[in-house]
Amino acid sequence: MRIQPRQQLLEIWRNVADASYTKHEWIWGGRNGRNSISDAEQLLCLLAPASEIPIFKLDLPDETAEDVADALRALGDTTDIPTRLVRVIKEYLQTYVDDDGMPVFSGGSYFSAPTGAPAAGPTPEQAALDVVDSYAVSVRLTLAILGFVKVFRTVLTRSDLIDEVQHIEAMAKQRLTAAMIGLLRGYTVYVFNFDSEEDANLCQLINQTAMPARRARDRLLDRLRNVRAGLRDVTLGIGELPDLDNPNKLFECGWSWGVVRDAPQIKVDGQRIAQPDGVAEAAPYLYFTVVALDCIPNLSSDRTRLLGLLDDEQQRLAGALQIRWDLTQLYWSRIARFGSGRWPLEDMPWRTTDGKDSDYLSLLVCSILVQDLTRRPNSEALAKVGRVLSELAERARITRRSLPDEPNVSLHHPGFPLDLVGSEDAGGPRLIWPLLDFSPQLLKQAIRVARLSQDIERRQEIADLVDTVWNDHIHRRKSAASSLWDNPRAVYPDIGAIDQAVSWYYTERVIGCLITAADLVASPPLRSQVLSDEAIALLAEADHLFDQELMRMSSEPGPAVKRVLDRARASLRRAHEIVDDKPGTAASLARQILVELDQLESARLDAAGAG
Repeated sequence: MRIQPRQQLLEIWRNVADASYTKHEWIWGGRNGRNSISDAEQLLCLLAPASEIPIFKLDLPDETAEDVADALRALGDTTDIPTRLVRVIKEYLQTYVDDDGMPVFSGGSYFSAPTGAPAAGPTPEQAALDVVDSYAVSVRLTLAILGFVKVFRTVLTRSDLIDEVQHIEAMAKQRLTAAMIGLLRGYTVYVFNFDSEEDANLCQLINQTAMPARRARDRLLDRLRNVRAGLRDVTLGIGELPDLDNPNKLFECGWSWGVVRDAPQIKVDGQRIAQPDGVAEAAPYLYFTVVALDCIPNLSSDRTRLLGLLDDEQQRLAGALQIRWDLTQLYWSRIARFGSGRWPLEDMPWRTTDGKDSDYLSLLVCSILVQDLTRRPNSEALAKVGRVLSELAERARITRRSLPDEPNVSLHHPGFPLDLVGSEDAGGPRLIWPLLDFSPQLLKQAIRVARLSQDIERRQEIADLVDTVWNDHIHRRKSAASSLWDNPRAVYPDIGAIDQAVSWYYTERVIGCLITAADLVASPPLRSQVLSDEAIALLAEADHLFDQELMRMSSEPGPAVKRVLDRARASLRRAHEIVDDKPGTAASLARQILVELDQLESARLDAAGAG
């Protein structure tokens, strides 16, 4: 790939630091103003790479890389950087709490009112509604904070700074617990009536081979039998699901946009956590389901476990979320791949059970399927997903030129709108949640598919897509004002005027793509059987000729001959060590050895002829 994640991340960090820290003060807010999500995204622009990529760590000042320190020089030197981050983190954690000091997860300025609504925007009561996006980003942020301060605390000597870090740790733990509870209370299972529109839409979606409708429905019920059985035991934060006991009813599972209406409160030992009443529709939204599924694995990551970031109560909540993760992944994967012919996912655009369709929804289902394939790799399924991503890039006019008034350009601006059913119950119009991250979402899934692919040609195909999306689209969308994102007008000139202030929403997602790309670059190269066979054959010949040379060699060889043989011995040892993982490199070493041994033999023959 030509992305070069390290260099790109360093450049972005430099721009983030310049945009966020001016005259010894942290500048909050971007294009959408301040809210609990945008501010968290701004912090994650720095904390996510520092937590997930070892060469970007900031928690041990003496081990901070020179180029990393140079990129963040606006924040000070290697000692100033983590200290100032501690102050900024503290400010965030103290801002998003209620009058009683309890964490809040409001959508704020990310909510919008529909065009033509009487009010210019959401009412104060609506702006204060909790949203799953805030729960999810808080899980990621608080885990990053907890890991950062736990390591940074080991090098602190000042008592006031140690106390401050401990206070931050306590606040972050409380926010993490509250976010996990919110995710549990935002989960829902929606059971359809047999003759409902939702039932008909789902059956039509999965029936890609025109089999009798009743037969397709029965097959789907059978495929979802173990998911249904698992969901019957999911009660924490949900309560009873009596309709799920009917084996003839279809259903959906996943996350709504906020705390579901009538969601029961969750008892937490030893802590007081505010649990507001929910107003969200008791039906899953694909976008919020993907957001939740993306954050939950962080609770059981190697870093979380090794640093011991979760207490006993959080471990219990994480276990409950993991069950929901497993069942939801299984449900959507079986829906997306149902049948023996063309997948429902390949029938674009994806149509939800409430009748809405969009290529953005197809991309969200792709994301869930890629996560599932991470656990259960399947080369044929990966190839199909790769083709779907390539087609989505074309349909969204990312890898194809757009025409005037192109409908799919709206995926990039003004984005795909989600109606937040139930938000009107808080007083005011039904709110809209605009989705504007189609391109980075597609890029991230393409990088994940490349990482999973074990076929060299297929990986190269998807890597070519990654390079095209990055170089010809996302990289061009940087805003001239901040050299950060997002300026879709740079790619689609017909789009109207765009606010040039930085969008932390989009920038944080681009950084997430680069972190995923860094993981791909750090992975071992694919092993080619052709190269492996060639390397083994070359090494066999090199071993044999080296042994012959040792047999011919006098007991006291000349210094030049001795240097060649010592070099050949070391190269042979190295080639044998890496031949399984890097057959191409081993083959190159073997060729170099063969050339040098042939030069020795040629010199000996020339000397014999001259004698």
